[in-house]
Amino acid sequence: MADHDQSSSQTPSPISASALDPTITTSGPAPPRPAGWMYKGFRVAGHELWYASPIVQLFMVAMVCFLCPGMFNALGGLGAGGQVDPQAQNDANTALYSTFAVVAFFSGTIANTLGVRVTLAFGGLGYCIYAASFLSYNHNQNHGFVVFAGAFLGVCAGLLWTAQGTIMISYPPEDQKGRYISYFWIIFNLGAVIGSLIPLGQNINSESGPVTDGTYIGFIVLMLLGAFLALTLCNAGRVIRNDGSKVILMKNPSFVTEFKGLFETFTSAPWVVLLFPMFFASNIFYTYQLNDMNAAHFNTRTRALNNTLYWSAQIIGATIFGYALDYGSARRTVRAKASFVALVVLTFAIWGGGYAWQVKQVTREVATAEEPEYHKVDWTDGAQKYIAPMFLYIFYGMYDAAWQTCIYWYMGALSNSGRRAANFTGFYKGIQSAGAAVFWRLDGLKKPYNTMFGASWGLLAGALVFAAPVIWMKIKDTVPLEEDLKHTDETVEDVAPTVSRVQEKEQDV
Repeated sequence: MADHDQSSSQTPSPISASALDPTITTSGPAPPRPAGWMYKGFRVAGHELWYASPIVQLFMVAMVCFLCPGMFNALGGLGAGGQVDPQAQNDANTALYSTFAVVAFFSGTIANTLGVRVTLAFGGLGYCIYAASFLSYNHNQNHGFVVFAGAFLGVCAGLLWTAQGTIMISYPPEDQKGRYISYFWIIFNLGAVIGSLIPLGQNINSESGPVTDGTYIGFIVLMLLGAFLALTLCNAGRVIRNDGSKVILMKNPSFVTEFKGLFETFTSAPWVVLLFPMFFASNIFYTYQLNDMNAAHFNTRTRALNNTLYWSAQIIGATIFGYALDYGSARRTVRAKASFVALVVLTFAIWGGGYAWQVKQVTREVATAEEPEYHKVDWTDGAQKYIAPMFLYIFYGMYDAAWQTCIYWYMGALSNSGRRAANFTGFYKGIQSAGAAVFWRLDGLKKPYNTMFGASWGLLAGALVFAAPVIWMKIKDTVPLEEDLKHTDETVEDVAPTVSRVQEKEQDV
């Protein structure tokens, strides 16, 4: 992943406490950037940017996710993958998240070895094949192809999301990680919002039946563009921040060194397992919200409208939490604890409202009967039937963004190392996908809607109990540079020339 050719025999030089103080500033400009088009500056809104800068690379990976998983979310948000019977999507998603869970656990090793560019590009391919399988299903009911496409997408998504997470939490400086996460989440969810407008427009007059072929074709084209866009990124070893510092990586990574790094992540930070329940619970609620609420109780065009509102609300949630997590007037430890309290309050307020709505709904057997007497809700049915669940669905979307933004920020607050970030993200996506696989399978087994709701809410609340010690005791106001350099072959001079200059001045004095 790195582009250095230096020997890996160097060891980190000692760093003085003042050199690690983030409030230290140095006189004069940051070290000059290397020659080449990647580092040639251009100005946007009064700020100088360059191609291999963190913000430009984040924007590009956000656009990849806008076009690939963003469109996937728009398709999934329709409930049942746009079909009437959710069985094909349930089986495909069970296969998807099963392979995702296995691949993602080791995908940090793969991303560190191959580089984020290749990892992202290969990861994007599975999305267009997944959408194509539903287009095929519209005509030939080929259930096997849909399940295969889901399994293949699991492999691809494991790689894509680990590369994305590495970029999002290791590229930005410590005081801007919340904003970078929110920038990504805004752009990514704009993909789902715009993608959801496609089926809304094409199915505006449709109250029943699957979505049209044109809907699937639109998704396929956009997803394919995303896979090609990933090839235009640069690898992490070329990225240089505003202060001249680089992302911490292994100089000469191999599968052997990266598997060793995966093991070292566990041994050096065993407390990370306390975050695993939070990882596990982070996608389980999609099954209930998309299939057991939206698809089960609303007609085709209303599902499409709900879908648009859900992903739009994600943008609001990500913006609020992303900027709040970077609030400069409070220490990072205080912000971490405040965000945790906010998650606890939202978990009981929003899901408590969801419980009040869910207990009044019909059972799965009534909602899915072949000739149902049950009238699925249309947006014209008035305030009592539609407005209340519409706002509930909006708050579900905001809650999802808040949960995901906080998890990424917590991981970013625990390390600034690109290598460790890849491993943390691999754990996150792997365990997240295991949870999703379990819940898609439960839905495939046609468990009662009340059971699906209760299991989702209970796991979210329980996960917060396990995560509390990490958030309260392990997140610090800053991560010392020498802590991030442990178990790598990078030195201070490699990754932080600005810090090195401060250290040299202190030694001169």
